[in-house]
Amino acid sequence: MCRPTHFAVEYSINPWMDPGRPADAAVATRQWEHLRDLVTALGHRVELVEAVPGLPDMVFTANAATVIDGRALVATFRHPQRAPESDAFDAWFRRHGYPEVHRAASVNEGEGDHLLAGGHILAADGFRTEQASHRETARYFGRPTVELTLVDPRFYHLDTALAVLDEQQIMYYPQAFSPGSRERLRSLFPQAIEADEADAAVFGLNAVSDGRHVVLPAAATALAARLAAHGYRPIGVDLSELLKGGGGPKCCMLELRDAALAPAAGPAGRTAERPAGVRAHHRPPGGRRPGTALG
Repeated sequence: MCRPTHFAVEYSINPWMDPGRPADAAVATRQWEHLRDLVTALGHRVELVEAVPGLPDMVFTANAATVIDGRALVATFRHPQRAPESDAFDAWFRRHGYPEVHRAASVNEGEGDHLLAGGHILAADGFRTEQASHRETARYFGRPTVELTLVDPRFYHLDTALAVLDEQQIMYYPQAFSPGSRERLRSLFPQAIEADEADAAVFGLNAVSDGRHVVLPAAATALAARLAAHGYRPIGVDLSELLKGGGGPKCCMLELRDAALAPAAGPAGRTAERPAGVRAHHRPPGGRRPGTALG
């Protein structure tokens, strides 16, 4: 995580950002501190990245990289306002002893558009990450990617339209995806929790789950009820100031998967069949591990 020391809405690179509606930095910091303290109280370790002056969006660390099996694929940002963040995050991984750190060759906005779900990397394009990056991501991590296309500009990153709940379950807003992408998701996750537009529009899907607790925006009340009905423990948080920059709980956290993960079955406890759009590679799939460090 990165403290929002320099957070401000100074430009607009997504539909949520309006420089005419400035954010209150002090309130944003209090909201962020509550999120950090909550994640720590749930038993996770939080690593901090030092904020850099002139980079107001650095608080949204989910976009910094994708980290699996201790290997970091550092983001290459689409917009010049965020491009310098890559150097800061690259340096952080190297200082902290990550043995393999690679800068993405194609535009690739990290875990904003790449989510590990069971043995697959769900990889989105449409607004920020280039489709060409999917092959690079699959090759670097040796895991199959499920190619998804986002079609609603309000949901400009995958993590604004879909959240991974555990190795076999996701929640998502179907209308944020192309028809073909919806079919792929339904094939892999036939029992997925579907959000309605009202909850998606308050960033309810920009959530973080450790397999039991799901931290999501407090305004997503109907989605929280669905999660509870499925046996999860939803925890609502207020990140209204950070939402002015187009971010929520997930945007503020990058998951650091430092150790090799055990192979996981697909949805419903079976090995997932590979739908159209999934790239196959040589290493076996792996699932998420509860209690992984967040940073």
